[in-house]
Amino acid sequence: MKNFTKLENITDTTDKTQALKSSLELINSQLYSVEERIRQQARAFDPAVEGYVSYAIESNGKRLRPALALLAGGATGNISPSHLDLAVILELIHAATLVHDDILDGADKRRGQPTANAKWGNAISVLLGDCLFAHALKLSTSFQNGEISRRIAHAASDVCSGEIIQTQRRFDLKLSVPDYYKIIEMKTAALFAAACELGALINEAAPEVIDSLRIFGLQLGTAYQIYDDVLDLAGDEAKAGKTLGSDLRKGKLTLPVLHLLQISDEAERHRLSEIILNGEEADIMALAERAIAAGAVKSAIATGRKLLREAESRLRLVPDNKYRDALGSLVTTLDRMIAQFVG
Repeated sequence: MKNFTKLENITDTTDKTQALKSSLELINSQLYSVEERIRQQARAFDPAVEGYVSYAIESNGKRLRPALALLAGGATGNISPSHLDLAVILELIHAATLVHDDILDGADKRRGQPTANAKWGNAISVLLGDCLFAHALKLSTSFQNGEISRRIAHAASDVCSGEIIQTQRRFDLKLSVPDYYKIIEMKTAALFAAACELGALINEAAPEVIDSLRIFGLQLGTAYQIYDDVLDLAGDEAKAGKTLGSDLRKGKLTLPVLHLLQISDEAERHRLSEIILNGEEADIMALAERAIAAGAVKSAIATGRKLLREAESRLRLVPDNKYRDALGSLVTTLDRMIAQFVG
């Protein structure tokens, strides 16, 4: 059986996928079942389409959204087949967003493999992402409680809307910090929140527990995106597995960059704005170094860690058991990952 969680000791340079999986040993067998179910979904498509779908959902990724759905289920009762179904649906939606993200970003590689658009072009890839979305929403209609499928559809809509707004606001120097939070809460945190909320809703947990887990997921997902933003500027390129500064090149103004613009005087802000709009490679890397030196990255880290503390406090209303402890362990792991960038 594939082991999703067996790891060496976490170090500052441990791959983020492995670091997060270290908290999930408790649900390793269920994650294996989810992985098998995800791969089986390709067979639901016409044979002419099956190969594309299979390629898109084949992943060595974190499966973090499925893990949250399972842990929320365990924390509020039993992990049932419905939780496995929820986990599969959320991961299919996530896979669809990745296919579309790669088209928008013109990305050639993801996790070291050619992207769908690199292999087959944008036209097929757009439709492939659409197929994954549609299939996920079709699967969601199988829940006896119609509220679950409605909330899944709402989360999917939020993700797509967030991507539209982010694309619309690329290179927009008027983007505010509240605007940034709105975007990442929609495009990233919405699925984290849905995983936690619906994992509890399936078990008919108390309304206050369901809402606490929803907010927990929202805050965890927001902090996770902030971590990714910090990694893009301050990470080790070899360890990150991607070219650093890529968000800046694509005109995505992340929290560290917004903080840098806020603390800069007018002359420097003008110079930084010119780099964001027209910067050469050397200028972009200099901006990243300036964000670190000026404390903008440190400020973003502090924000992310504060969100994690708030998320952890939401678990107080959740029944005390090993699954709740595992959710807390995820918070601790992410906190360690983001804290490594504090100079």
